[in-house]
Amino acid sequence: MDTGPAPADDDPAAPPRAVVIGVSIAVPDPYGKEIQDARDDFGDPLARSIPTHVTLLPPTEVAVADLPVVQRHLGAVAARHRPFRMLLLGSGTFRPVSPVVFVRIEEGMQECRQVEASVRSGPLARELNFPFHPHVTVAHNLTDEQLDRAHTEMKGFRAAFDVPGFSLYRFGADEVWRPLHAYTFGS
Repeated sequence: MDTGPAPADDDPAAPPRAVVIGVSIAVPDPYGKEIQDARDDFGDPLARSIPTHVTLLPPTEVAVADLPVVQRHLGAVAARHRPFRMLLLGSGTFRPVSPVVFVRIEEGMQECRQVEASVRSGPLARELNFPFHPHVTVAHNLTDEQLDRAHTEMKGFRAAFDVPGFSLYRFGADEVWRPLHAYTFGS
């Protein structure tokens, strides 16, 4: 069936042909808000546009037409894994390789690695710029002084919580990440 010409890529009124998605484990409140507030206080301009999370799939462009396939894949991934406990403890950094300070995952690291490998397969198979290292970012692309402060102030951070699943997020035109769908482990 012919529905007319395909929208031009440069037509701002045309629906998007592709979207940028990510998959992550949300850090629940009050811990998520505490980390987000700290990130904002350290001067990170992205603090309010990125929910506090552990990345399972970094920003990835997919065709809008492929979203149903991606969502079925993520549903199957969630069904194969079980809830687990996560303990966030202290701070770490990827400097000098990357200007990032993060909260370390003390418990739940292996489970994150297993879920990430499952997520980043099938229709979401892709190479990464760096080896996967589960973490919660608290400062990114800031001055050395700001990164030093974040590293020092987050050394005493501690949070423990259950991880029931993960979420698919979409990057909006306003540069804010919003959840599209939550996936519960074992369902």
